[in-house]
Formats: sequence, C-alpha cells, structure tokens
Amino acid sequence: MNLALWTAAGLLAAVALLGGISKTFVPKEKLAEAPGGGWTAHASVGFVKTLGVLELLAAAGLILPAALDIAPVLVPVTAVCWVLLMVGAMIAHLRAGDARFIVLNLLYLCLAAYVAWGRFGPEAFTG
Repeated sequence: MNLALWTAAGLLAAVALLGGISKTFVPKEKLAEAPGGGWTAHASVGFVKTLGVLELLAAAGLILPAALDIAPVLVPVTAVCWVLLMVGAMIAHLRAGDARFIVLNLLYLCLAAYVAWGRFGPEAFTG
C-alpha cells in the first residue's frame, strides 16, 4: 500500500507541476485557446497565476515533506487541499461546458482523497 500511495502522490505531483508551470508562465490568452483552458477567458490574470503557484506548491507538498522527512504530515494536508482545488476545477469546467475535464478532475480528486486517507490513516508517516 505504501508503494501505491507514493505512486498516486507522484502522479498527482506531476500533474500539479505541469499545470502549475503552464498557469504560472504561459500567457492567459494562450491558455484560453488550449483544450480545457476555456475557463481562463473569464478569469483574471492574477487568479490564473495564483492557481499556478498553488499547483506548484502542491507538487512540492505531495512529495518533498515525506522524501526529506521534514513535517511529513504536510503530504496528506496537501492532498486534502488538492481535493478542494479539484472541486473548484470541476465547477470551473462545468461552467465552461468541458465535461471531459470534469471527469479528469474527478479522477485527480479520487487519487488525492486516497493519498489523504492513506497518509492520515493506515500508512501514516510516523517517527
């Protein structure tokens, strides 16, 4: 189970890293043209960049605390935050009419919930 939790956290971290880089460094106009980026047309540049920075922090928070053994409780806390972020993403994609991205966000939400459950519960990082 530990390996499955690390795999799920790693996958989510990769998703967060890619999403964070694109939202932080790609101009909003280009994001709006990309598949699934239609929601950015109705969002401010600051909001999109803030989401990008939050995703970059999530990528770090899903891996680094446990890998470095510095406050590993931050892994499940980050996973819970990712669940909340995915709820917001599903709402944004629903408003934009991107149903396939709602399903993808639901998958990410389930993975994050699994990481949170596993790391708060049976496979918690304990000293």
